[in-house]
Amino acid sequence: MKALVQRVKEASVSVGGKKHSHIGAGLLVFLGVEKGDSEKEADWLAGKVSSLRIFADSQGKMNLSVKEISGGLLVVSQFTLAADTNRGNRPGFEKAALPAEAEKLYEYFVKKLKSGNIPVTTGIFQADMQVALINDGPATFMLEKKNA
Repeated sequence: MKALVQRVKEASVSVGGKKHSHIGAGLLVFLGVEKGDSEKEADWLAGKVSSLRIFADSQGKMNLSVKEISGGLLVVSQFTLAADTNRGNRPGFEKAALPAEAEKLYEYFVKKLKSGNIPVTTGIFQADMQVALINDGPATFMLEKKNA
């Protein structure tokens, strides 16, 4: 399971030209679910995302989590994070979880984040989404938990 996490001043998801969700300061999380991933990986990743200290404290050091700044989370499913780009020029998606399993773990991950009392909004699973953001920093991190 992988999460590409971007610290943002704001971010939104639109579908079909209509804004679906929006956050102010916080984290935009692109979540990729791979074959073999389970709730164990989702638990670890949700804990890591909610506790990641990448916001500036009063001395300007990355020392605060999204919860500590009262920020929000926007979680967007992105199966392309599971792409294999080692062969040829066309990505392969053999490692990506099948949609039914990926959606189940995506929803579980979102539920786990919400249980931490952080405002969470989402994209729409399997929709053609347009994501807009103002990256803060920029600060972008790849978090990955290999399935056990």
